[in-house]
Amino acid sequence: MPTHIRLVALAAVVLLSAGAAHAQQGAKKNATPPAAAAQPAPAPNQAEGAPAQPGWIARCTSPSRDAPLECAIEQNAVLTKTGQTVVLINIRVAPDTRTPVALLQLPLGLNLPVGAKLQVDEGKAIDLQIQTCENRGCYASTPIAPDLLAALRSGKQLKVFFQNMAKESIAIPMPLGDFAAAYDKIK
Repeated sequence: MPTHIRLVALAAVVLLSAGAAHAQQGAKKNATPPAAAAQPAPAPNQAEGAPAQPGWIARCTSPSRDAPLECAIEQNAVLTKTGQTVVLINIRVAPDTRTPVALLQLPLGLNLPVGAKLQVDEGKAIDLQIQTCENRGCYASTPIAPDLLAALRSGKQLKVFFQNMAKESIAIPMPLGDFAAAYDKIK
């Protein structure tokens, strides 16, 4: 079995164990068979259960008609059986500085002191500090340096690394095939 598939399956098991405390509050949402795998979220018009189509989605919103648009791209890795988010990456361009900033939503049950890491293909891993956790997950953010942005635009795969509370390393792959086209819509 390829390493990334084992790691994705391990991530599903970690989510199941981390979700045990929440099972009493939302049993249906967290009732996931151990064999579930994390994959990028299906496209909006894709049927549930069909193979997930990877993709970065661009969105722009504004708090009012007079306010400037705030744009972001995101990709979501979910458990295929339940649709539960494993990792969500949101990259927005700050309107004042025009600098891209990444916000990651990670699952609960993490080894917080270790933080998380981002790695494009086989490049250098970037350390992220987990800043806060709430009932939907834990969060980390970082400005995206020009060299990381260039790697994201030309890379094939972004990997998000973190550890569970048992100190087992987990890697979630996020395809980058359409990253550049989506980012061009918001820059």
